[in-house]
Amino acid sequence: MPLIYGMGVTAVVTYAILMVESRGFRPVELIIGSLVGIIGLCYLIEIFIAPVDWAAAAVHSVVPEIPDAEALLISVGIIGATVMPHAVYLHSGLTQARTPGRDEHERHLLVRISNHEVVIALAIAGLVNMAMVMMASGAFHAGHPDVAEIGTAYHTLAPLLGIGAAGIFLLSLIASGISSSVVGTMAGQMIMQGFVGFRIPIWLRRAITMLPAFVVVAYGVNTTQALVVSQVVLSIALPLPMIALLMFTGRADIMGKFVNSRTTRVAAVIATVLVLVLNAFLIVQTVGISIPGLH
Repeated sequence: MPLIYGMGVTAVVTYAILMVESRGFRPVELIIGSLVGIIGLCYLIEIFIAPVDWAAAAVHSVVPEIPDAEALLISVGIIGATVMPHAVYLHSGLTQARTPGRDEHERHLLVRISNHEVVIALAIAGLVNMAMVMMASGAFHAGHPDVAEIGTAYHTLAPLLGIGAAGIFLLSLIASGISSSVVGTMAGQMIMQGFVGFRIPIWLRRAITMLPAFVVVAYGVNTTQALVVSQVVLSIALPLPMIALLMFTGRADIMGKFVNSRTTRVAAVIATVLVLVLNAFLIVQTVGISIPGLH
């Protein structure tokens, strides 16, 4: 199937899932949760099929290493794929629309549940990203370092690890594509309505949100490269909502009793600075300025 037709199928499926939103937030959450569960299960199976160097994986789970500029690009891309700026707005909007807190006790309960959900969701996203990197390294690094495209990876997996591994990889891609399309479209329609200041029909907001992806594919851009660049752009855009969130949640006149504690504020500042430093390295590297130790 040509990619542009696959985009059309994805758009139809995405819109069909979003129509379930009219029945409340829970059905959509269950659908997205199921898709993420499928992705996680697929890569859990893949890392046991692929010949993973578990000793190296254990060491570098806690000791990061960025040997060159390409590794830095991928690292920043993973941050952009895990802590997505639009997801910050989306989760806030979904939490706000769930159940209005009628008193301090209910608001406290909603904030606590929301915090738990965010930690669990980002932990799962981080683990899935780690499993993807481990699977790709174990399957391709030793004998197939030239594999850099998603399609090539799929066709290489079949003779390398068997048709089962290729089928699992295909299933994970379908689930990933649908879930990310739904989440991205929901975020787009919510952010657009929140910022424009006037009412836009929801079908038009969804169409506008989907349009850029069709433009990229229609122009024949290398899709794998576009995917990586999009994640880097997300990471570069991330400081704005992070800094705004840090400022607002640290103000007692806005948050009241829910204002950040000193420990939370320090941890948030460290995380924000880390992302800013990584983004600065990436921008410097992109404009052609060499960084000591990165070639």
